[in-house]
Amino acid sequence: MKAQRHAAILKLIQKHRVQSQEQLRAMLHADGIDVTQATLSRDIRELRLAKVPHPDGGSSYAVPAQVETLRPPLHQLLPTLLLSLDGVGNLLVAKTPSGAASALTEALDAQAWPEVVGTIAGDNTILIIAKSERARRAVAQRLSQEAGLGA
Repeated sequence: MKAQRHAAILKLIQKHRVQSQEQLRAMLHADGIDVTQATLSRDIRELRLAKVPHPDGGSSYAVPAQVETLRPPLHQLLPTLLLSLDGVGNLLVAKTPSGAASALTEALDAQAWPEVVGTIAGDNTILIIAKSERARRAVAQRLSQEAGLGA
């Protein structure tokens, strides 16, 4: 039932300008899907729907692919957010100012570098897991150069 409800929500969001949860709930009801406000809130969160403003005023829900992201690219973030790098084996640890690790990790993940298996962000620390020690060294060199760390 949840999957069907999620599909119905996405269809409605893409087809109509849905401005509130109550409007969405009424549209679902018209389609034969009764849902509580709490369940609908949880669905919206799980689907990662976002309210986006419209130039003519007001706002409406949008699916993540429709939300225009204004995140700076990695090469713009590195000079100010990457403070240091240190690694061992296939693990690379990057230090950032407090609160900046998540933004830098998101930009790094968006690069989808084949040498990187995955990343984990803390508050001011990023763990970058590379495919091998050699891959870790290549990633560290690339990050250092773009950050101007002079490694």
